[in-house]
Amino acid sequence: MDKAAEKEKTASSEPECCCSAGRHKERSPEEIKSLVNRLSRIEGQIRGIRNMVESGAYCPDILTQSAAVTAAMNSFNKELLASHIRTCVAEDIRAGEDGTIDELVKVLQKLMR
Repeated sequence: MDKAAEKEKTASSEPECCCSAGRHKERSPEEIKSLVNRLSRIEGQIRGIRNMVESGAYCPDILTQSAAVTAAMNSFNKELLASHIRTCVAEDIRAGEDGTIDELVKVLQKLMR
């Protein structure tokens, strides 16, 4: 198999990533399901906190739930970031697009605030 055919075969077996050229990413159904499930749980936690505030719950109890939401969002961010690095960043670096590294550094700086 020549290099072009092998590259086409490899590209068709992996989710397409075109992050730098149009800012869009094709995700596998499994990745979408995992991310959406995490977000749904977080959404439920947020609704729970709102209900606690509305019902006059004790501040430390609300803060405990708020910390749980923060931890859940951090976990979501780690999963999404790992996927981004394994796919988009790696592909862009292989293609010689060094601007992706600068973009990644900016994203990491935002996550570490």
